[in-house]
Amino acid sequence: MNESLINPFQISHPTAVQTSLYALALFARFDPTGRYIGAGRFDGSVSIWDLETKAPVRLLDGHVKAITSIDWSKHSRYVLTSSKDWNVIIWDLSSEYDPPQRHKTIRFDAPVMHASFHPRNSQIVLVLMSTGEAYLVDLRKEHHSRVELCEALDEGEDEAQAAGRPRPPMTAARFDPSGKHIFIGTASGYILVFNTRTKTMVARHRVSGAGTMKGFDFAKSGRRLVSNSSDRTLRQFNLPTYPSPNSEKGILEQELEPVHRFNDPINKTAWHAMSFSPDGEWLVGGAADAATHKIYIWDMSNDGQFASALDGGREPLTYVHWHPSKSLIASTTNQGNILLWHCPKPERWGAFAGGFEEVDENVEYEEREDEFDIEDAATTAQRKMKAEEREVDVETVEAEVPPQRIIQNHNGIEDEDLAWAEEEPDDDTAGWKMKLVMDDETDM
Repeated sequence: MNESLINPFQISHPTAVQTSLYALALFARFDPTGRYIGAGRFDGSVSIWDLETKAPVRLLDGHVKAITSIDWSKHSRYVLTSSKDWNVIIWDLSSEYDPPQRHKTIRFDAPVMHASFHPRNSQIVLVLMSTGEAYLVDLRKEHHSRVELCEALDEGEDEAQAAGRPRPPMTAARFDPSGKHIFIGTASGYILVFNTRTKTMVARHRVSGAGTMKGFDFAKSGRRLVSNSSDRTLRQFNLPTYPSPNSEKGILEQELEPVHRFNDPINKTAWHAMSFSPDGEWLVGGAADAATHKIYIWDMSNDGQFASALDGGREPLTYVHWHPSKSLIASTTNQGNILLWHCPKPERWGAFAGGFEEVDENVEYEEREDEFDIEDAATTAQRKMKAEEREVDVETVEAEVPPQRIIQNHNGIEDEDLAWAEEEPDDDTAGWKMKLVMDDETDM
């Protein structure tokens, strides 16, 4: 009964639909600040919705084919969209123009299936192609490049032998939360790990029985990874520590054994998407059921036990995403609606201070003179007298120490990979503001 009072910051899982947004969306993702949600559409546009007003505030119209992915920069100023029209577009939401103009466009030679920002710098972009290749695009002046991420040769294999053996296509790509590593899933059930700075492979993991890798998601700590694969099973792994690219240990060849497996033992349905809660204590999976809108939730703090199943009606689910800081889930239906699931909490009058009383009608309250004073008048006067007697040094001038931009890892050692990502930082700061443009929902 007193669980919420003992730990008021604990996040529970949502249980009911709070509201529904008619957004014509293929999928929807929250921004890192938790104020907005972006909806990708079949017509190539992206609508940005304000979660407080439940109204669309921006329309990003630059693609001519269906949107395949949306990503946000660290402070939500920049939005990254990819499409089947072979383009990746970066949008600046601080733009004064309406509709907003493209900030940058990256053109490819095939449809783009997924694109994401580096967690620390929006000028570094990871792109996955429909043809099975993955590219790391660096838009910074000093590091400007477009590098294909290639799987390393097997032990004892030369380039001629590798050229005659086709490599399995890459089917999933994701930065880890720190941005130091890139995780690539292949159609043969392997997870390849690349160092972001050097673009070289540092590890190769085999996942037994997984089949084609379809997607990844990380817990906020970055030490736990959940994968979605074609065998209709979600797997959670505890990741090892990866060697540096300059290490003499070479490539880490290791089979990953899942700590937990999640599936639907009755209907044997596949999964469209999965997402961790902000604290990593819950895992939500969106079922690829052709008849119903099903969301499954597991309690990771209780050894991955099944916690609940949410039923969203007869419109099948296409995507699911957890809010970055609240007990709020967004699920998208095949009709384009976005369902926002929340955790309704009943009012607990016993949580208030002693002497609290509930009244049937408004009563004028008479406040005592010192009722809400932090300290009484005598203590305040005594503190002011002591402050006046204190001597103030007006002659000494302290030298201003410039801030140091040394990025350290958890061992206190300078981290070369993180320092590389911070070079030529973008303009995505916490103080930016978006000019809100309120249009009719029919126009959005």
